[in-house]
Amino acid sequence: MKNLSKPKKIILISLITVGAFILITRLLNLIFGPQPTPELEFSIMPERVTVLGFSLSCTIVYTWIAMAVLIITAIIIRLTVFKNPKEAPTGAQNVIEIIVDSVVKYTKSQAHGTGEFLCSYILSIGALLVMSAFLELFRVRPPTADITMTFSLALMTFIFINVYGIKRKGFIGRIKSLASPTPLVFPFRIISDLAIPVSMACRLFGNMLGGMIVIDLLYMALGTNAIAIPSVFGLYFNAFHPLIQTFIFVTLTLTFINEAIE
Repeated sequence: MKNLSKPKKIILISLITVGAFILITRLLNLIFGPQPTPELEFSIMPERVTVLGFSLSCTIVYTWIAMAVLIITAIIIRLTVFKNPKEAPTGAQNVIEIIVDSVVKYTKSQAHGTGEFLCSYILSIGALLVMSAFLELFRVRPPTADITMTFSLALMTFIFINVYGIKRKGFIGRIKSLASPTPLVFPFRIISDLAIPVSMACRLFGNMLGGMIVIDLLYMALGTNAIAIPSVFGLYFNAFHPLIQTFIFVTLTLTFINEAIE
């Protein structure tokens, strides 16, 4: 190895890695038997389940689970970390305060003078989106891969846009802002505003559903060799990728609200 050039070392290490991976997969298949190749099944609408006699969409059930996890986590943090908060925060308290402070600063920088409530809303939506995406690590369809879920979130953004716009300018002022700089643009501004929740919902839905389909395609392509590799890609599509989409959704929300109150 010492006498080999750098390119040859890279090739040799790559061959050893691939050979070790193939050997491990063959040994696991010999021990546990070959696993059936998964079939790609795709549906725009999620499956339905029966809960206490009620037929519910899986999206509702998984959203409840995500909300329950967040609520329980918040209660535990309140009873432990913030039971006796320190003036000079350390450890978990310091991390949580940094997160909250970052969200508050970013919200205020993107949407001036909107108050503390919007900061709480942005942090709550961000936490729900991330938690929903993490559910896919358990091989379930995340709520954000349902167009009804993403449209509900986008509709809330649309409501906040108009609420803050009317609160800042009044109802007549909000109408006048849509007709600025000339009344000729009023119908086009109405159409563009109505398109906001549709575009935001489709963007989030398409990205989250696309990530889920990529992982399923990877499992199908690898077949019995689907060991470790899908998990590595899953960390991206279930961790890093949702953070990006959450940031985009939050940024668009704040941008549109800022445009309404300017």
